[in-house]
Amino acid sequence: MAQGHSLLLTAANCTLEDVDVDALAAQLNVRPARVEGETLAEAYAQELLADGDALILGSGDYTFDAEVAAAYGVPVVLVTPTPEKTGHVEGVLGEKGAVLAGVVKQGTLDADSLKVDAAAEPVMSAEVFESWLIGRAKEKQAHIVLPEGDDDRILQAAHQLLAKDVAKLTILGDPADIERRANEQGLDLSKAQVINHLESELREEFAADFAELRKKKGITLEQARETMEDISYFATMMVHKGMADGMVSGAAHTTAHTIKPSFQIIKTAPGASVVSSIFLMVMRGRLWAFGDCAVNPNPTAEQIGEIAAVSAKTASQFGIDPKVALLSYSTGTSGSGPDVDRAVAALEAAKAADADLVVDGPLQFDAACDPGVGKKKAPDSPVAGQANVFIFPDLEAGNAGYKIAQRTGGALAVGPVLQGLNKPVNDLSRGATVPDIVNTVAITAIQAGAK
Repeated sequence: MAQGHSLLLTAANCTLEDVDVDALAAQLNVRPARVEGETLAEAYAQELLADGDALILGSGDYTFDAEVAAAYGVPVVLVTPTPEKTGHVEGVLGEKGAVLAGVVKQGTLDADSLKVDAAAEPVMSAEVFESWLIGRAKEKQAHIVLPEGDDDRILQAAHQLLAKDVAKLTILGDPADIERRANEQGLDLSKAQVINHLESELREEFAADFAELRKKKGITLEQARETMEDISYFATMMVHKGMADGMVSGAAHTTAHTIKPSFQIIKTAPGASVVSSIFLMVMRGRLWAFGDCAVNPNPTAEQIGEIAAVSAKTASQFGIDPKVALLSYSTGTSGSGPDVDRAVAALEAAKAADADLVVDGPLQFDAACDPGVGKKKAPDSPVAGQANVFIFPDLEAGNAGYKIAQRTGGALAVGPVLQGLNKPVNDLSRGATVPDIVNTVAITAIQAGAK
């Protein structure tokens, strides 16, 4: 059989109804498995290889089966009545990233015909990444506080997270109201801790601590008590005090409302002078990081260098082996001007921040990501043509860049993932969907587990 001892069977111009996958799997000494569900997400959620190598009986739709095989990194064997006419099918399989290990004529499929030599690697996609994200977060079992219990999207996301044991959750809000709304929507939040921050006995303790933290700013205890009425401040104090490992907010509040308390309470990590962000950009066959697309409008060269180094570390937490490109309208010395000079200075700052960082710049985007262009424009670059962490020169470029990739390139943009804080706090868009919230909680849990 194939390397890894797993295969997926699919069909063209026939069905798989007469295939005895149990008997074939037994002869090949692997488990039988069957693709179920109507979407790739459902098929991938089956975790067909979780218990070891398997002979997977596909749906019989070779287009869909190719996506499933690519996601799992399993070679495909095609069953067809016309093995001499498979050009179109082979093209579809290739487009989906699947590896065709063999073609078998209908009615002749047996164990010997499945003893093929082929290897395949999983192909990145939104479904693959989100599944990896959830699995990694489950390993960490971090405790995340969700301050916006008044928002039904938060409750719906909490239901999904708790059902999968992704993280331990605290939700802020009125317990009776949250229970009523959860029951109305058929949500099970029984494993979540629900705190009414306005009535909690922690409020006085937090107020005293906040007054002490901000006494140089002239904050009185009474002012601190008023501040702790704010859900973001109360939740941030929970993280600061170690009662939660991280916070996710912003579904119903501005970015400033979410982040400002962390600047005042959690503060920046040792060695960090700036808080920044990346977006994880998930495309078929690619996982990239874009930064900074959410926080710093006009970073200095030194700040860009720091953002590059920190972004590489953050990206590595999510399975990226970072190769960092400092983006510009110039590659090397092909252009000139203050912006190019800033990129050159940023490169030196990035190397100073992390001597082992694989980084280069200035690089144009095509030279950074396209091997052919990179070889032509920057043949001696350690990054050109193979970059996977892209640092934009300012917020305007970064925000436009990630949205262009998202809206026209079909990329899944996961984030913003905030970096540079002592403990993880992440901001949601006010248009966040329930899957967005689930992903952001998983990201925050992974960050917390890396501390």
